[in-house]
Amino acid sequence: MPERARSFGPVAEAYERYRPGYPAELFDLVAQYAGRPVRTALEIGAGTGKATRLFAGRGVAVTATEPDGAMLAELRRHTPANVRTVRAAFEELPPGEPYDLVYAAASLHWTRPRGRWARMARLLAPGGVFACFGGPVEPADPAVAEAVRTARAPFLERDDVPSPDGTPPEQAMQWPGTELRRSEWFTDIRQAVLARQLTRTAEEYVGHLSTVSAYLLLPQDTRAEVFRRILAALPERVRLDADITAHLARRR
Repeated sequence: MPERARSFGPVAEAYERYRPGYPAELFDLVAQYAGRPVRTALEIGAGTGKATRLFAGRGVAVTATEPDGAMLAELRRHTPANVRTVRAAFEELPPGEPYDLVYAAASLHWTRPRGRWARMARLLAPGGVFACFGGPVEPADPAVAEAVRTARAPFLERDDVPSPDGTPPEQAMQWPGTELRRSEWFTDIRQAVLARQLTRTAEEYVGHLSTVSAYLLLPQDTRAEVFRRILAALPERVRLDADITAHLARRR
């Protein structure tokens, strides 16, 4: 996993171009759960700022942290000047003035499990909110999804990130809600799903795959061949399931 976590820098521009952003409904979900004004927020693993722009655009004073210099440079090109940026991994962040909200957009699974929730709690004010959200982007048509699996199979068995704590996909509460329920630091654990469908050209979907860590670890020639085969198997336009699963918790 550490190698996958460090693989995004070379594709920072593609990440910004092809990864979908986050809808206004997500901010509304977090704000409603908070039940009080969210004035300050710390973002963990901000990437190129997809979620940064959502929260900063709603008047939240966001401190966006990201360990990769190339990703952070891309974020700075696309976010408001009033967003504070820090080049640091989650584990490197010192405790300081606590935040109303700490959130992670498709990045929490890259953080180290040991001491994760105690460290998270130290960054939050009492009653403050932790939010984690993200989800796979996959072909909605089962036949297209199978064609993609068949095309990549000789090179890559799977391209997702397994549940960090081994929670089976059929279980109602998914990770990190499972861990949060066991944590002494958090209460009122909730899970919500925002349904979302997107349509992309075949080339755009392959562009999205080019930012997925499982492919980034392949040798360059192999990666090019995988993408060539996937592109050949796709229709001209691809309907995608891109549901966002959000987990929310409150600092005791």
